[in-house]
Amino acid sequence: MYTIVNPPILLFLSLLFFILGSVVGSFLNVIIDRFATNRSVTKGRSYCESCKKTLGPIELVPILSYLFLRGRCRHCKAQIPPRILLVELGCAIALLFLYMQFGLSVVFIILALIVFTSIAIFFIDLEYGIIPDKLTIFLTLVAVIYVYVGDFDPLNHLQAALGALLFFAALYFFTKGRGMGFGDVKISFALGLILGFPMVIYGLYLAFLTGATVSIILVLWKKKSFRTGTVPFGPFLVGSTVFALLFGEKVILPIARMIF
Repeated sequence: MYTIVNPPILLFLSLLFFILGSVVGSFLNVIIDRFATNRSVTKGRSYCESCKKTLGPIELVPILSYLFLRGRCRHCKAQIPPRILLVELGCAIALLFLYMQFGLSVVFIILALIVFTSIAIFFIDLEYGIIPDKLTIFLTLVAVIYVYVGDFDPLNHLQAALGALLFFAALYFFTKGRGMGFGDVKISFALGLILGFPMVIYGLYLAFLTGATVSIILVLWKKKSFRTGTVPFGPFLVGSTVFALLFGEKVILPIARMIF
């Protein structure tokens, strides 16, 4: 774990990375909103989806603007999606956590890219039911770099990636796409490459477990139907992968040893 002896410096850097993470989260919200609708991520200023008013500087301050405006547009008072705050706050906490664990290192940068890309995929699939190919390709490239610079067995991670890909491809074709989308199949390669064996097995098990649990809860609450309702599986995949990546050795493996 990366530590700094001087408390004032630690406090300053912690605040700095928290703010930096929230800024990244603000940019991810732009990606989430525009990627799924084929709008340019770099062109055009942000605006309210309800009244189309261009957002001013005070409305673009991560986290604080949402709290200051009480989650509503300053112009038309329409509700701002809570996802805006969740992504900004989640990215801020994630970057601070990664910095405290790994310091300023190559691993820190790579893990941050994996986590941020996973957050974008999580909410795009959750809201729009798609996983953009550009994000899948980017995550795969980052995964390759992660395996290359890390102290890992490349063959192990490649086998895990191919195994995950074949497993999800078989599920997709045998269920004729009713159980999951083809985007889940494509992203499974990157997720297997990130985790390697045996962690990929635990990560996928956690994804299916949480996915099934949430689906049953939604059916019991009559939010979904077994026949007509669908729950995107991508969020469970990337969420479980990130959890296994960051907490697998300290949480998942000890529990697995106790059970098996």
